[in-house]
Amino acid sequence: MDYEIQRCTRRCAATEREFVPGEEFFSVLISEGAELRRLDYSAEAWQGPPENATGWWRSRMPSATQRQMHWAPNEVMLHFFEQLEDQPDRADMRFVLALLLVRRRVLREEDRTRDEQGREVTILFCPRNDKTHAVPTVPPSPKRVEEIQEELAQLLFAKAD
Repeated sequence: MDYEIQRCTRRCAATEREFVPGEEFFSVLISEGAELRRLDYSAEAWQGPPENATGWWRSRMPSATQRQMHWAPNEVMLHFFEQLEDQPDRADMRFVLALLLVRRRVLREEDRTRDEQGREVTILFCPRNDKTHAVPTVPPSPKRVEEIQEELAQLLFAKAD
């Protein structure tokens, strides 16, 4: 299932104040029927995600002179994803990376099932290498979200020239 997520509004949904370059803000996705609605909040207006939030994240408004960051090539991201399979202590990072690879259409969701421990597992297929991957659903804790974001940014982002 694909969702179109709107870009940052560049203003706070609570105060309607425009964000300034370098300012930290929070974004939240709220499910409204078959649609996802994005709302952006300044750090001072952020009171945590609402109960009906599908997801949320923290960002920083880029400056006009800041060089744009780009994801590493899909092959690099896929290789890292496959390496994480043998690291059960990083299952939450593998889950997040799987979601990113599905969004980028590198992996395709085929099925959902349960493993021996009763955990939900998503079966993903990669047409690039004709491999199937079973990815346990391990959503990260709020603290781990920040750690995962930082690690993925360091590993998989490159500045554009």
